[in-house]
Amino acid sequence: MGNSSQSLLARLGGLTGAILLSSSIYAGEIQVENASARATAPGQDSAMLDLTITSKQAATLVGISSAASKNVELHSMTHENGVMKMREVKTLELPAGKRINLGEHGYHLMLTGLNAPLKAGETVTVTLTVRMAGRHTEKVEVKAEVKPLTAGRTVTQEGERAHHHH
Repeated sequence: MGNSSQSLLARLGGLTGAILLSSSIYAGEIQVENASARATAPGQDSAMLDLTITSKQAATLVGISSAASKNVELHSMTHENGVMKMREVKTLELPAGKRINLGEHGYHLMLTGLNAPLKAGETVTVTLTVRMAGRHTEKVEVKAEVKPLTAGRTVTQEGERAHHHH
């Protein structure tokens, strides 16, 4: 074998090792990481869900559901003339290989009409329906960790607090 072949094999071996050590697992073509929600306050009937999603190929998030709530909505947040505008969107494009964090890219998931309060330490199951470039769909079941309501505040929670006012 020449040096270039050995170098290629070494790089592939290193890449394979990096994939095996990855903390998240692909469900088919879709990878979901860091799925979480905050515990809800008494009387609160909605909660925001944060997650990062990556598709190996170009795809579109076309549906979201959860047995924990009556509805799950995907919202976009934009700033127009200094005013935050929130709109429900039905689909979200997932470019091939690009990590999309729904708490950082102007989008977020809202569980509305909760069937029961979200309690820290529990998990919330959400099913994502993704249409792949080949037109078939994949269902990805996501288990989101419910974090304490009083846990450290981030930009995501700012959006959540703003959301409860509309």
